[in-house]
Amino acid sequence: MSRDEGGALFVPEGGNWLPTDSARGPWTPDALHGGPVAALVARAAELCEPAAGDMKVARITLELLRPVPVAPLEVEASVVRPGRKVQLVDVRVSSGGVDLAWGRALRIRRLESQEAVPGELAARRDDVELAPPRPESGMTTEPLVQGYRAFHNSGAELRFVRGEFGSKGPATVWVRLAVGVVPGEEPSPVQRVAAAADFGNGVSSVLDFEHWTFINPDLSVFLERPPVGEWICLEAATRLGEPGIAIAECAIWDLGGRIGRSVQSLLVEPRRERQLRQERTTG
Repeated sequence: MSRDEGGALFVPEGGNWLPTDSARGPWTPDALHGGPVAALVARAAELCEPAAGDMKVARITLELLRPVPVAPLEVEASVVRPGRKVQLVDVRVSSGGVDLAWGRALRIRRLESQEAVPGELAARRDDVELAPPRPESGMTTEPLVQGYRAFHNSGAELRFVRGEFGSKGPATVWVRLAVGVVPGEEPSPVQRVAAAADFGNGVSSVLDFEHWTFINPDLSVFLERPPVGEWICLEAATRLGEPGIAIAECAIWDLGGRIGRSVQSLLVEPRRERQLRQERTTG
């Protein structure tokens, strides 16, 4: 049973992390949204054996092996590729001895020189010209799934400056965590990006949520510079490919400019087909 203690997505329990109601997902109240899982993985990667020098997270990849239940989660992180310039950190999320998600973070050394590299100044000018409207100009919309507390309606605040929940096609939305990842700890900007990026397929859906599911079994976030601040913006678009397969992509911004990109692979299927398969599995 989940709890909502300390205004966080996860609370400690017996050396593990127990999801709160604010971490639940839109497809079923019994499984978590990918955003909180991604944030928990990002936190573990950042805390794992801090490297000497100025190492920054340049990529986080999350493999969602199966629905992550509302149950105590064990999180383990280890450096699998040590180095002075490039490092890889692997994160394992499990419950009851069953692996639920795998994460991998790429950390790259930041140059000590403060001189601008070629093209940097032009890129900054592009950021000013192409930047999306700020979050204060956005609007909130009613989530498609209501009736229980979840990440999309209580764990995060969303302000749309283009599109809205339930409107098909691309969307631009600012996302801010409404609670911490864990109690008594300010979420890092990288954790905020990881949590926000998993909204890409939901805010830019091209199919009717009532009749279709479009669930992402993975998430990859690429960062060209460290994010800053609480607000993270997604310029999101979903493209349908082969029957059953789609991709959701986001350009990611903070209030200082463009910071990176995220990609999600999507499993697309009629909602009735998914329900029948679940009935056969549990029946």
